[in-house]
Amino acid sequence: MLIKIAADHFIDDDILLKSRKSSMTNFRPMHDYESCAIIALWTACDLIRPWNPPEADIALAQGNPNTEIFVAAPDGNIIATFMVGHDGHRAWVYYLAVHPEHRREGWGRKAMAAAEKWGRAHNMPKMHLMVRQTNAATVAFYEQLGYDDAETVVMERWLDNERGEIKKAAGKPK
Repeated sequence: MLIKIAADHFIDDDILLKSRKSSMTNFRPMHDYESCAIIALWTACDLIRPWNPPEADIALAQGNPNTEIFVAAPDGNIIATFMVGHDGHRAWVYYLAVHPEHRREGWGRKAMAAAEKWGRAHNMPKMHLMVRQTNAATVAFYEQLGYDDAETVVMERWLDNERGEIKKAAGKPK
Protein backbone atom coordinates (compact mmCIF):
# COMPACT_ATOMS: atom_id res chain seq x y z
CA MET A 1 0.00 0.00 0.00
CA LEU A 2 1.26 3.48 -0.82
CA ILE A 3 1.31 6.05 1.97
CA LYS A 4 1.29 9.80 1.28
CA ILE A 5 4.29 11.34 3.00
CA ALA A 6 4.16 14.82 1.47
CA ALA A 7 2.41 16.64 -1.33
CA ASP A 8 2.67 14.35 -4.37
CA HIS A 9 5.15 12.03 -2.57
CA PHE A 10 4.14 8.46 -1.83
CA ILE A 11 6.11 5.49 -0.55
CA ASP A 12 5.36 1.79 -0.17
CA ASP A 13 4.42 1.15 3.47
CA ASP A 14 6.81 -1.83 3.60
CA ILE A 15 9.73 0.60 3.33
CA LEU A 16 8.57 2.46 6.42
CA LEU A 17 7.86 -0.55 8.60
CA LYS A 18 10.34 -1.98 11.07
CA SER A 19 11.97 -5.21 10.05
CA ARG A 20 10.21 -8.22 11.62
CA LYS A 21 13.57 -9.94 12.07
CA SER A 22 15.28 -7.21 14.09
CA SER A 23 14.77 -3.90 15.81
CA MET A 24 16.46 -2.05 12.92
CA THR A 25 14.25 0.45 11.18
CA ASN A 26 14.19 0.47 7.43
CA PHE A 27 14.55 3.51 5.25
CA ARG A 28 12.47 6.68 5.45
CA PRO A 29 12.58 9.99 3.57
CA MET A 30 15.19 12.40 4.87
CA HIS A 31 14.24 15.42 6.96
CA ASP A 32 15.54 18.83 5.88
CA TYR A 33 17.56 19.19 9.09
CA GLU A 34 19.53 15.99 8.31
CA SER A 35 21.56 17.40 5.40
CA CYS A 36 24.75 17.85 7.44
CA ALA A 37 24.61 14.30 8.82
CA ILE A 38 23.96 12.91 5.33
CA ILE A 39 26.90 14.83 3.88
CA ALA A 40 29.12 13.58 6.71
CA LEU A 41 28.13 9.99 5.88
CA TRP A 42 28.73 10.51 2.16
CA THR A 43 32.14 11.96 3.01
CA ALA A 44 33.00 9.01 5.27
CA CYS A 45 32.04 6.69 2.39
CA ASP A 46 34.19 8.62 -0.14
CA LEU A 47 31.22 9.56 -2.33
CA ILE A 48 31.93 13.30 -2.45
CA ARG A 49 33.73 14.87 -5.39
CA PRO A 50 34.66 18.58 -5.59
CA TRP A 51 32.71 19.10 -8.82
CA ASN A 52 29.51 17.65 -7.29
CA PRO A 53 28.82 19.66 -4.13
CA PRO A 54 26.55 17.46 -2.00
CA GLU A 55 24.55 20.49 -0.85
CA ALA A 56 23.64 21.15 -4.49
CA ASP A 57 22.72 17.50 -5.10
CA ILE A 58 20.50 17.45 -2.01
CA ALA A 59 18.82 20.71 -3.03
CA LEU A 60 18.19 19.35 -6.55
CA ALA A 61 16.67 16.17 -5.11
CA GLN A 62 14.46 18.07 -2.70
CA GLY A 63 13.24 20.36 -5.47
CA ASN A 64 12.41 17.55 -7.88
CA PRO A 65 9.12 15.63 -7.51
CA ASN A 66 10.72 12.60 -9.19
CA THR A 67 13.60 12.27 -6.72
CA GLU A 68 13.89 11.43 -3.03
CA ILE A 69 16.64 10.80 -0.50
CA PHE A 70 16.08 8.05 2.06
CA VAL A 71 17.93 7.41 5.30
CA ALA A 72 18.21 4.61 7.83
CA ALA A 73 18.67 5.88 11.38
CA PRO A 74 17.82 2.98 13.70
CA ASP A 75 19.12 4.71 16.84
CA GLY A 76 18.65 8.28 15.68
CA ASN A 77 22.01 8.39 13.89
CA ILE A 78 22.02 8.09 10.11
CA ILE A 79 23.96 4.99 9.14
CA ALA A 80 22.78 4.49 5.53
CA THR A 81 21.32 6.52 2.68
CA PHE A 82 20.32 6.34 -0.93
CA MET A 83 18.95 8.81 -3.45
CA VAL A 84 16.43 7.49 -5.96
CA GLY A 85 14.67 9.12 -8.86
CA HIS A 86 13.37 8.54 -12.33
CA ASP A 87 13.53 10.19 -15.71
CA GLY A 88 10.23 8.80 -16.97
CA HIS A 89 11.92 5.79 -18.57
CA ARG A 90 14.08 4.25 -15.86
CA ALA A 91 14.75 4.61 -12.16
CA TRP A 92 18.21 5.61 -10.97
CA VAL A 93 19.87 5.12 -7.60
CA TYR A 94 22.66 7.36 -6.33
CA TYR A 95 24.52 8.00 -3.10
CA LEU A 96 24.02 4.54 -1.67
CA ALA A 97 26.10 4.84 1.47
CA VAL A 98 26.54 2.64 4.52
CA HIS A 99 28.63 3.89 7.40
CA PRO A 100 31.89 1.90 7.52
CA GLU A 101 31.07 0.65 11.05
CA HIS A 102 27.78 -0.82 9.80
CA ARG A 103 28.93 -2.56 6.65
CA ARG A 104 28.22 -6.27 6.27
CA GLU A 105 25.01 -5.84 8.32
CA GLY A 106 22.68 -5.93 5.30
CA TRP A 107 22.07 -2.19 4.98
CA GLY A 108 23.25 -2.02 1.37
CA ARG A 109 20.89 -4.82 0.38
CA LYS A 110 18.04 -3.18 2.28
CA ALA A 111 18.76 0.13 0.57
CA MET A 112 18.65 -1.46 -2.87
CA ALA A 113 15.47 -3.39 -2.03
CA ALA A 114 13.84 -0.12 -0.91
CA ALA A 115 15.08 1.71 -4.02
CA GLU A 116 13.67 -1.04 -6.24
CA LYS A 117 10.30 -0.86 -4.44
CA TRP A 118 10.30 2.89 -5.04
CA GLY A 119 10.98 2.30 -8.72
CA ARG A 120 8.16 -0.26 -8.98
CA ALA A 121 5.79 2.09 -7.15
CA HIS A 122 6.58 4.69 -9.84
CA ASN A 123 6.01 2.15 -12.64
CA MET A 124 9.62 2.13 -13.78
CA PRO A 125 10.60 -0.98 -15.77
CA LYS A 126 14.26 -0.98 -14.71
CA MET A 127 16.77 0.43 -12.24
CA HIS A 128 20.08 1.96 -13.32
CA LEU A 129 23.08 3.05 -11.31
CA MET A 130 26.58 4.24 -11.97
CA VAL A 131 29.74 2.96 -10.31
CA ARG A 132 33.15 4.48 -10.78
CA GLN A 133 35.34 2.21 -12.90
CA THR A 134 37.94 2.01 -10.14
CA ASN A 135 35.45 0.65 -7.57
CA ALA A 136 35.62 -3.12 -8.13
CA ALA A 137 34.21 -3.98 -4.68
CA THR A 138 31.04 -2.00 -5.35
CA VAL A 139 30.65 -3.55 -8.80
CA ALA A 140 30.88 -6.98 -7.14
CA PHE A 141 28.23 -5.97 -4.58
CA TYR A 142 25.77 -4.97 -7.31
CA GLU A 143 26.54 -8.10 -9.33
CA GLN A 144 25.61 -10.19 -6.27
CA LEU A 145 22.26 -8.40 -6.29
CA GLY A 146 21.67 -9.35 -9.93
CA TYR A 147 22.80 -6.15 -11.62
CA ASP A 148 24.64 -6.44 -14.94
CA ASP A 149 26.88 -4.17 -16.97
CA ALA A 150 24.41 -2.30 -19.21
CA GLU A 151 27.02 -2.16 -21.99
CA THR A 152 26.49 1.57 -22.11
CA VAL A 153 29.01 4.39 -22.03
CA VAL A 154 27.97 7.31 -19.85
CA MET A 155 29.04 10.61 -21.38
CA GLU A 156 28.77 14.10 -19.97
CA ARG A 157 28.99 17.72 -20.93
CA TRP A 158 29.01 20.26 -18.15
CA LEU A 159 26.32 22.91 -18.41
CA ASP A 160 27.75 24.59 -15.31
CA ASN A 161 31.17 25.72 -16.58
CA GLU A 162 32.54 26.40 -13.10
CA ARG A 163 31.85 22.86 -11.89
CA GLY A 164 33.16 21.46 -15.17
CA GLU A 165 36.44 23.32 -14.68
CA ILE A 166 36.72 21.93 -11.14
CA LYS A 167 36.39 18.40 -12.49
CA LYS A 168 38.84 19.07 -15.31
CA ALA A 169 41.40 20.42 -12.82
CA ALA A 170 41.02 17.32 -10.65
CA GLY A 171 42.08 15.09 -13.54
CA LYS A 172 41.13 11.48 -14.16
CA PRO A 173 41.19 9.08 -11.19
CA LYS A 174 43.96 6.52 -11.19
